[in-house]
Amino acid sequence: MEDATPSRTALRVARLRALHQFSAQAGLFRDPYAIAILGEAAPAAEEIELEDEHSRRMRLFVAARARFAEDWLAAAVRRGVRQVVVLGAGLDTFSLRNPHPGVAVFEVDHPATQAWKRRLLADAGLAEPAATTFVPVNFERQGLSDELASAGLRTAEPSFFVWLGVVPYLTQEAIFGTLSYIAGSPGSEVVFDYAEPAGSRDAAGQAALAFYAARVAAVGEPWISFFVPGELAKSLCELGFDEIEDLESGDIAVRLSGQPKAKTGNSGGHIIRARRTA
Repeated sequence: MEDATPSRTALRVARLRALHQFSAQAGLFRDPYAIAILGEAAPAAEEIELEDEHSRRMRLFVAARARFAEDWLAAAVRRGVRQVVVLGAGLDTFSLRNPHPGVAVFEVDHPATQAWKRRLLADAGLAEPAATTFVPVNFERQGLSDELASAGLRTAEPSFFVWLGVVPYLTQEAIFGTLSYIAGSPGSEVVFDYAEPAGSRDAAGQAALAFYAARVAAVGEPWISFFVPGELAKSLCELGFDEIEDLESGDIAVRLSGQPKAKTGNSGGHIIRARRTA
């Protein structure tokens, strides 16, 4: 992504969240601001009828990962966590919907994308939430820990990190650098999504990877990092995380539907939660 250009994939994800509000599965993840924040770029209700299978699956995955992240966040708040950091926030609207009084939200994103979001909020007549601090960070030139501390994050206290739709676009060095920072604070927790490499997927998963990888590469934001679940879990443990929950696509469907897990192959998408308890 160029310095002066907001993320195109952030716009695509925002449109999926907005389109989801028109779907029969809208109850999975309700977001009353998803449409409003997009203004003229918002999808029309009839677009839901034009979805192909790739688009439907991606929309449901985007909705599911947001739902799980916010459910896990609610559990962390019940344990006493009072700081939330949304990494690579894009046009995420959690800060507008934050149901947790007394919980501070820090939104971290590339300066161009964050400035674009703030303009969209203003254009939509949406006030910036008082409990939210915007933290513009260019990761090629600035350190996450320093910028968050300067923004007021209480580093001696645990935080909950939401990191959705970002990891596949980063180098493994950048990914593990961020995870190491999070693991350095006892009680802190992170939720992120990741993708398995093509060789670990079934035929449908390989086809989906090829389809989506081509789309994001075409807008200059290619996927570059993939993980094998067991190897990733081992790396997280080595960093200090001692509570890990990894949901692959079949597990996600089970959680949401309450039905027994079908005997399906591996499509390759995961949502993972990692916490350092002590």
